[in-house]
Amino acid sequence: MQHPDYNSPAALKSFMEENGMAMQKKFGQNFMINSDSRKKIISYLELNPEDRVFEVGPGLGCMTEEILNSGARLTAFEIDYGFIELLHQFFEKEEKNGQFNIVEGDVLKKWNSYYNDLNLSLDEKGVSPVKFFGNLPYNIAATFIADTVTKNVIFKKGVFTLQKEVTQRILAKPSTENYSSFSVLCQFAYDVKAGIETAPGCFWPKPNVASQTVILTPKEKPYECSNRAFFVKLVHGLFLSRRKTISNNIKPFLSGNLTLDELFSRTGISPNQRAENLKVEDFLLLSETISGAIL
Repeated sequence: MQHPDYNSPAALKSFMEENGMAMQKKFGQNFMINSDSRKKIISYLELNPEDRVFEVGPGLGCMTEEILNSGARLTAFEIDYGFIELLHQFFEKEEKNGQFNIVEGDVLKKWNSYYNDLNLSLDEKGVSPVKFFGNLPYNIAATFIADTVTKNVIFKKGVFTLQKEVTQRILAKPSTENYSSFSVLCQFAYDVKAGIETAPGCFWPKPNVASQTVILTPKEKPYECSNRAFFVKLVHGLFLSRRKTISNNIKPFLSGNLTLDELFSRTGISPNQRAENLKVEDFLLLSETISGAIL
């Protein structure tokens, strides 16, 4: 089946109408219509034919096509059944030769079971061979990254295009306005780097905000964490009431084996600090100290 002109809003609109389809705002659907931006963003993945890639929300396949042209094997997670039907037709050849397949449904519910079924070998640092890619709404990005960190799945590379304000949260440093639990979890698992900004006019339909790509690369020296689920829970808990000191927010996480005074004495962290002032290493130290007392 002939692909639509991915660079033309008029052609895309006409193609959608001819196929009885409409963009669904609840899925945050936008097509990137700027060819140069597409190529630049895909370049961040540093693809080669040996790579395995997961793509979230391929839509009509404008980025999918770029990835497949590299020779990489691609799994697309798509929730819209109209798009799924068309993707099967667009990439019929690649699907038949095993280079492309589609996982139907919500990526947040599907990724882990699919990933586990692949039974992939990790490298010496425990990093997955999979590269992850997508143009994601904030709620999906935040939930997905927290889920992968909890399950100790670190991807070989992550390239996400998000609302610019969300990218700023990923990149934020301690004691800045945008620093959040999302910042901590991203920076715990990855070195984070800003990619290109894309203006609303690079998309159809045109969103109300600018977007920016962020590149996540596994740390050269990964942090050691004995209880990732507890670490994620603690990070979220300490940011729950940003203006409260950590001595107030951390109380529900303590066991009878560890008092507040003992915790802060062992860690050397001031009880009057707030979560927004703590470095990733501080959260990890608190988590490891409390986990040790609980065990």
